[in-house]
Order: sequence, then C-alpha cells, then structure tokens
Amino acid sequence: MYCWCTDEVEPHDRFDFWREVRAKGLFGVTVELERERRADFFGEFSLHQLGGAGLVELKASHYTVERSMTDIADAPGDSLCVYQQLGSGAWFGGMRGSDFTIANGSFATSHTDQPYRAAPLGAGGFHLRILKIPLSGLSTQDRRMRELAPRTFDDSTLAPLLDACFADLGTVAAGDDGAADAASLVEALAHLALIERGIVRRGSRLGQAALRTARLSQARRLIARHLQDPNLAPAMVADLLGVSVRHLHMLFESAARSFSQTVTDERLNQSRRLMREAPDRLIADIATSCGFDSLATYYRVFNAAYGMAPGDFRAQGPEGR
Repeated sequence: MYCWCTDEVEPHDRFDFWREVRAKGLFGVTVELERERRADFFGEFSLHQLGGAGLVELKASHYTVERSMTDIADAPGDSLCVYQQLGSGAWFGGMRGSDFTIANGSFATSHTDQPYRAAPLGAGGFHLRILKIPLSGLSTQDRRMRELAPRTFDDSTLAPLLDACFADLGTVAAGDDGAADAASLVEALAHLALIERGIVRRGSRLGQAALRTARLSQARRLIARHLQDPNLAPAMVADLLGVSVRHLHMLFESAARSFSQTVTDERLNQSRRLMREAPDRLIADIATSCGFDSLATYYRVFNAAYGMAPGDFRAQGPEGR
C-alpha cells in the first residue's frame, strides 16, 4: 500500500508537485487549475496492488484533468479501468461519443489509452476509486477492449454486483481477516465491465464465473447488513438476491465458508469491532445487537472461535489484539 497527501509539501508548491509528479508521473494525465486558486489546493490518494491490479482512491479539491494523445504516448497503460464515483459527481468529455456526467455511487468503464477530459461537478472536488486491470492478465483477449472510450455503467442488473465486488475489494485492501480473494474479485469486476460493454457474454464460462463471484460478494454484504434481523436465513438472502435457495447454497459451496459459517463469522467480527469501539458497552448488549439469540450461545461460539471468553478479549486492550 502507498499513501500520499499534499500536506507533505509546502503550500506554495502543492499544486505544482501534484501536477508534475503525481498526476503526470504516476497517473499519466495533465491537470490544470487557475493560478489564484492554487494556494488552497489539497489532494491525497492511496494505491493498493491487489490481484494483479491497482486500486486507487483519490480525493482532491477542484481542478480539470485531461488524458491527451500526448499523455497516452508518454505513459501508455493498456489496462481496463473501472471507476466508482464517490463524490458529488463529475463530467467527462473530449472522447468519441457524447459527453456524460457520473453521479455519486455510480460507475464508469474505459480503456486507459483512450483520451478524455474530466472535472468535478461540485465545488467539493474529486472523490473516486479507480481499479486499473492490465489487459495482459485477463483471460479475455479482444481487440475491442482497447477501443473502450469512457462510458457510464448503465446496466441496472449488474451495477449492484459491481458495487458488492468493489466493497469486498476494499475489505481486502483494509486487511480484513475474512476478506475474499483479491484475484477472483478483480477478474469478476473486469468481466462484469466487459459484459456491460458487450465484449463478454453473460452465458459464457467467464461471464457465469464473474456473476457467481459477484453474487457471492453481494450475499455476504446482505448478511452483514441484516445481522440483527431474526429472520436472517438462506431464504431471506436468496429472495433479496433474486436467486433460489439452492443457487445460494451453491454459491457458498465454492467459498471457504458455508452460509451459516459466514453468518456466525460476521456476527463475531462485528462483536469484536463493537468491543474495541465501545469498551464500556455491556457484552450482553453487544451480543444481542450482533444477532446472537442468547448470551450463552455468544460465549460458547466466541470461545470456540478464539479460545477465550469475550471479556478476556476485551481485557487484552488494543495492544493485545
């Protein structure tokens, strides 16, 4: 992981350093900002190498960005990009086809070596994630992938699956013990994007594999969202996911943990987070809020998983965990 922030540079040099070293040198783009606004410029980003791809999260105050033919020639990327907009929205233009805007929470896809211009829609500036997946590492090899100009991800049936995979990839980046496999998530994200762009067929082997991985990610997210619900069961999650209970169990058969194990692990992980974040909260209250039907069950399951009682875990303090 690599993180950087403009606070590391003197205020009068921040935008120039961002433009020449970070934007041009690291991302291969040209950025511009009116001189009178440069004194207040702020920018930060993180970069994770995950599953053969690069995951960037970027926040920055308002400026304009361009990836020109000169930029592409100087720093070719030959990668598939999946963007997730996290801020107030952005405008894209300067490429083949019409200009477009991308709203908060929405996605766009492109090949790195297609020109574009972009700017934030609001005064808040940029906030987005970018997943860059080298084409050389993909099972699919199709010349059309290098012709993908930036475009919003408009398939409403695939967007929630894309969102779940991105969320799981963020969990991997955070180093969560129960995180899914990064390589399978990256491949699924790539093939979901290529399904939406008409290059991979849903019913193909690669398409079906991507859908299985993404639905499993979405199922895990639904479990985490409904831990307190007494009706949390395979039938409930299958209904929310839009698949049969049999299909749901088949998704978990390919994973390291079954549905019931995933539910228990999520409840245990949530309880540990709450004990760290709220050291004075009653353990019985934590157990109930995480969906355990009794304090005795919670103690039994916690001890079986970690070899100690919840109170002993809490007594260790942050240093011992």
